[in-house]
Amino acid sequence: MNPLNSIKGTIISGLILAALIMQFVIGWGNHGTYVIWLHVLAGVTWIGLLYYFNFVQVPALAEAGNDASGPGGAGILKYAAPRALLWFRWGAVVTWLSGAAYLQASNALIPAFTLQAPVQVIGVGAWLGTIMLFNVWVLIWPNQKKVLGITAASDEEKAQAKKVAGLASRTNTLLSIPMLLCMIGSHHLPL
Repeated sequence: MNPLNSIKGTIISGLILAALIMQFVIGWGNHGTYVIWLHVLAGVTWIGLLYYFNFVQVPALAEAGNDASGPGGAGILKYAAPRALLWFRWGAVVTWLSGAAYLQASNALIPAFTLQAPVQVIGVGAWLGTIMLFNVWVLIWPNQKKVLGITAASDEEKAQAKKVAGLASRTNTLLSIPMLLCMIGSHHLPL
């Protein structure tokens, strides 16, 4: 059985390989290493899907809606968008929780969120990530459920929901740029 024949097998194999590399090649075995690794993996999933929505799906749906002779965007809205939104919103939760767990294990949770030195840079990133998590669960997801027909809504409500979700998603894209700078910069830039 080839694990690459399914996404589940691929992910499990990737996790096992990463754990083996961390344990035997890099020599990392402490709890914090695994938590930060989970944080980065979930963050890549979350922000990767955020960028997919803003750079690929939304423009493609606009083009499909303007193409009278084309197939339209129904397939994307019915099959791809709900699945992508599932990974998107839970990627956001796992990213935030694993980041908070790492800060707590480092005795930096309260100092980061109160922007105390020397962790104020990571604290700014944590606050930006918190705002982004709020946007995902309070603004984007409830409104996308209306747009996708998961929650009943009139055409006017769907149009308004599309605007709110779109604006929140664009806000998250904007916030992701300084958030990533803060997260990476807190460990790799001479601040």
